[in-house]
Amino acid sequence: MIPVTKPFSPPIEEYQEFLKGIWDRNWYTNNGPLVLQLEKELKEYLELPHLLYLTNGTVALQIAIKALGITKEIITTPFSYVATTSSIVWEGCTPVFVDIDPDTLNIDPAKIEDSITSETEAILATHCFGNPCDIDAIGIIAKKYNLKVIYDAAHCFGTKYKGKSVFSYGDVSTVSFHATKLYHTIEGGAVFASDPEVLKRMSYMRNFGHDGPERFEGVGINGKNSEFHAAMGIVNLRYMDEILKKRKELHDYYSQKLMNDKVKFQRIKKNVVFNYSYFPMIFASHELMAQVKDELERRYIYPRRYFYPSLNNLDYVTGSAPQSENITSRILCLPLFYDLSKEDQDLIVQIISNSINE
Repeated sequence: MIPVTKPFSPPIEEYQEFLKGIWDRNWYTNNGPLVLQLEKELKEYLELPHLLYLTNGTVALQIAIKALGITKEIITTPFSYVATTSSIVWEGCTPVFVDIDPDTLNIDPAKIEDSITSETEAILATHCFGNPCDIDAIGIIAKKYNLKVIYDAAHCFGTKYKGKSVFSYGDVSTVSFHATKLYHTIEGGAVFASDPEVLKRMSYMRNFGHDGPERFEGVGINGKNSEFHAAMGIVNLRYMDEILKKRKELHDYYSQKLMNDKVKFQRIKKNVVFNYSYFPMIFASHELMAQVKDELERRYIYPRRYFYPSLNNLDYVTGSAPQSENITSRILCLPLFYDLSKEDQDLIVQIISNSINE
């Protein structure tokens, strides 16, 4: 069986080195020394001054919305994982869907202003598959209408825009460190903010609002992470350059072998150092996509329809997004992970090429 992704697993001995210290300290969670070490090492690796390590990327989105004081309408993308929309609804806000650019697969900034109302308070945009949004255009619109900007950068570890980590843009950026991501801490996530006051609010929020054992700074939730997860993150960070290099090789090989007038690939923005976190293929028709998917699955190869359905079609929201709906009917993400073998990749290419050229 070849899944769409597999977690990177470092040498078990390197992970086990941290376990004795965790046992000896008997400090398993509540911002222990490994959590603090991981935060420090991540800031150094990403060349960013601030971040907070959290339970997961969904809690990161929820805390971002809460910390920015957003309570009404949020303009967002219909083409993302369900957590993007669900976090907006969970926080009592209303998602307003703006359709995507069919080439970049990100929210189309040219369509944002038509959806702004007196109730609009923020833009929450996803850097889809690690491909940065039109950050400059979104920033101009946000400034013009006095809107907050949250970037769902769940897929973006290692991505840079204009020489800086993509996490450095927006009022708040969030990331997922889930095991399916190219950098993971088994479960986990983080938030980034340039405003120290926003970061301070989020630091209280991730720990029930605690400001000391008997004082509280507003409402909070349990958004902390454990020493065991942090240990995995510390070990995995040692391999990040190697992981990024391998994924680029796999991504480039697919691109070269699968070029065909019946498929197209996501267009990556200029001034970007890309992280190759996914390999989406957009087929000429839904029928061709389904045929390829069936042929792969018949050989125990499991691509995924990232992202389906278009989020405006969820039963607890409303909205129209014809471009997103069209793309979701035709897109398929191929297996892509660190230890995907050349032989397995050749098999995947062969099956797809045969299906396309029938």
